[in-house]
Amino acid sequence: MLRRGLLAWASRVVVLLVLLCCAASVLYMLACTPRGDDERLGLPRANGPTGRAGSQAAVLSWEERHRDHVGSLKRQIAQLQDELQERSEQLRAAQQLAGEPAGAPGRAQADLLAFLRSQVDRAEVHAGVKQATEYAAVPFDSFTLHKVYQLETGLTRHPEEKPVRKDKRDELVEAIQSAVEALNSPAESSPDQRPYTASDFIEGIYRTERDKGTLYELTFRGDHKHEFRRLVLFRPFGPILKVKKEQLNMASTLVNVIVPLARRVDKFRQFMQNFREMSIQQDGRVHLTVVYFGKEEMDEVKEILENTSRAANFRNFTFIQLSGEFSRGKGLDVGARSWKGSNVLLFFCDVDIYFTSEFLNTCRLNTQPGKKVFYPVLFSQYNPGIIYGHHDAVPALEQQLVIKKETGFWRDFGFGMTCQYRSDFINIGGFDLDIRGWGGEDVHLYRKYLHSNLVVVRAPARGLFHLWHEKHCEDELAPEQYRMCIQSKAMNEASHGQLGMLVFRHEIEAHLRRQRRKTASRKS
Repeated sequence: MLRRGLLAWASRVVVLLVLLCCAASVLYMLACTPRGDDERLGLPRANGPTGRAGSQAAVLSWEERHRDHVGSLKRQIAQLQDELQERSEQLRAAQQLAGEPAGAPGRAQADLLAFLRSQVDRAEVHAGVKQATEYAAVPFDSFTLHKVYQLETGLTRHPEEKPVRKDKRDELVEAIQSAVEALNSPAESSPDQRPYTASDFIEGIYRTERDKGTLYELTFRGDHKHEFRRLVLFRPFGPILKVKKEQLNMASTLVNVIVPLARRVDKFRQFMQNFREMSIQQDGRVHLTVVYFGKEEMDEVKEILENTSRAANFRNFTFIQLSGEFSRGKGLDVGARSWKGSNVLLFFCDVDIYFTSEFLNTCRLNTQPGKKVFYPVLFSQYNPGIIYGHHDAVPALEQQLVIKKETGFWRDFGFGMTCQYRSDFINIGGFDLDIRGWGGEDVHLYRKYLHSNLVVVRAPARGLFHLWHEKHCEDELAPEQYRMCIQSKAMNEASHGQLGMLVFRHEIEAHLRRQRRKTASRKS
């Protein structure tokens, strides 16, 4: 009877300890959360009225409030620790009387930590997981301090947004703050290291595996140009854990941009204007490989290359001429295998793609030989003639490159633009050269990477755009390829709402005529 009473009393003490731990956690969250949604530091408005000075003032104000809250928190934690210590001593005494092992609470805590670590091991953090199809891969969303670039589908979703949902905003703010704390941790930093702040954060990607947790990869500015700090964090539906900290130096990482081409001189001239500004003048760590099919208009393309070479003092390019009909897969495969230097980062690109110098860094940061390949989701531009049809003139190209629901969409069904190291491309077997015509070869390569042990990073890239061009679907295509081509053509014209306005334009015009007649009859 005495033993049964002691066991009952011990169980009550354990329940009380759990409740006290929960109370401490609630107090911690309340104390560390600034009051009011409008006073939050994390993810500030990109076009806010205060600008940089306002952001710095908000940071200073937030730090002052944080110090006050931390002081209050420490006092509350000290009180709770005293009470927990007293309850723990009572529990140990009761366990000894009941004959139970005294280390049970410690083992429970160790078991919990082991479970959280097992969630990290089960998730796709250190190595890739083989996937059955391209639809099985869980894509990443990307984010900055200001916005989230997401792949959520549906007419009410936006390709980019300032996070208005408090849970999403708080989640990303906590991840950034945890990374900053890890970078500034005395145990992992030297005394002369400069303190890191949220303003050093460049961009991050994250995704949630619903049965494991959320993985974050956050990139910060390093101490020198072309140096970065990356932290990998994992939230196993519990306390967030630091998995890895890296220091990355991309100063010598060359990107070999490979472009397959046949005719399309005007598009190539536009591409080279973008390449000259972003790749040569701003980045400076690129090589261009042009694989040209046939001889028609070849001299014009070579002249554009030579003019750019002279004007920009650029010699890092290779021109390869192939005979036969155009095959995108063959062109990229030949371009990748033609490289004779050491292992190089390849960016498979098309002539109707516009990319920024920031994207080239994103390409470098999300690839790693033998470990990672990067499949960016580019933003596909709608037909400017439809989007700006009510304007006097279509604006300049740079002004069209805006990520909005009305101007384009995340091309999440396309797998043609990709960053990977040449060694991984060769080891995976390259493209299937039996595929002819439009489409198919890029999906086949993507599936091979999904079936491998490499991590496939799939995320929206805010600096990568597919420029609109009229698409022609050839009669020679196989039925499945032709269907894919027509589907892609329809997707590229305009948004759902804009296409609806075109479909119902006759009804709209008839309505306007009726309204004008009614107005005229009232006046008469």
